[in-house]
Amino acid sequence: MSEIFKILQNRILVLDGAMGTMLQRYKFDEADYRGERFKDFPHPLKGNNDLLSLTQPQAIAEVHRKYFEAGADIVETNTFSGTSIGMADYHMEDLVYELNYESAKIAKLVAKEFTKTNPTKPRFVAGSIGPTNRTASLSPDVNRPEYRAITFEELRIAYKEQVEALIDGGVDMLLVETIFDTLNAKAALFAIEEVKEVRQIDIPVMVSGTITDASGRTLSGQTVEAFMASVSHIPLLSIGFNCALGAEQLKPYLQRLAQKTDFFTSAHPNAGLPNAFGEYDQTPKEMQALIKDYMDHELVNIIGGCCGTTPEHIKAIAEVAKEYRPRPLKTAANV
Repeated sequence: MSEIFKILQNRILVLDGAMGTMLQRYKFDEADYRGERFKDFPHPLKGNNDLLSLTQPQAIAEVHRKYFEAGADIVETNTFSGTSIGMADYHMEDLVYELNYESAKIAKLVAKEFTKTNPTKPRFVAGSIGPTNRTASLSPDVNRPEYRAITFEELRIAYKEQVEALIDGGVDMLLVETIFDTLNAKAALFAIEEVKEVRQIDIPVMVSGTITDASGRTLSGQTVEAFMASVSHIPLLSIGFNCALGAEQLKPYLQRLAQKTDFFTSAHPNAGLPNAFGEYDQTPKEMQALIKDYMDHELVNIIGGCCGTTPEHIKAIAEVAKEYRPRPLKTAANV
């Protein structure tokens, strides 16, 4: 915790961009996802990007490498759907530990390679913990508002397995991200605190929520301030927002957060809003100008990109980030 805390007081750290966007460039087919090990697996596997850490590890390492080359200080592990809940879609729940462990190892090896080359710019790995495809606060059945597809306890158990594997694989911090339901996130944070206590470790924890639309709320209905209050009892390294919105649309919510929180702040917005085909058109130059505006207003300590962002976007962001001082903390008491 102390090393990264010290660095964050002196400069803005750059997070990587989208893993999925980069993997699309490889045009992997079903056989590529399966590899030799899973060639006879009885269920379709195409689309299970987390599995590529086992079947196409060179590609995952290459993506991490490209983001580090672009100027990223932190890369996220390829584990966004790496819980037994997410893997149930592919009938691969029994692979959860291995998927997370190997993903962390791949990212850490690349990070060490870059740190060794330039020890004055240490590189870090954040264990990516996604929201799962089920929500603890809302019913998926409009006719049964009381029904829940998942319980807090099921989420806690699933997240604990993921967290243990990520830590064993060597991540430097944990990132609970794309939070659309804070109750899911609280289960993840509970699991993290549980593992920290058992292992007697103090690993930095980042949280990043998702404002889903112009209402300025998360999918489960929380405002910026409510989201912040819901998770601030945990000693976090940072709190921020990612996904759903582009940098321009995210700015007012980030402003409210930056004014009120005592933690470091993070943002990794999308490359604008998707077009009619679900693609992201915002250029690195356009995104750079919007991110510069964040820094002019001292809104962030950690900055990166989400959907649609590439190493070209991260390079443009890193170029402007090094020209600015980080957002000053109001107090370090909670960190």
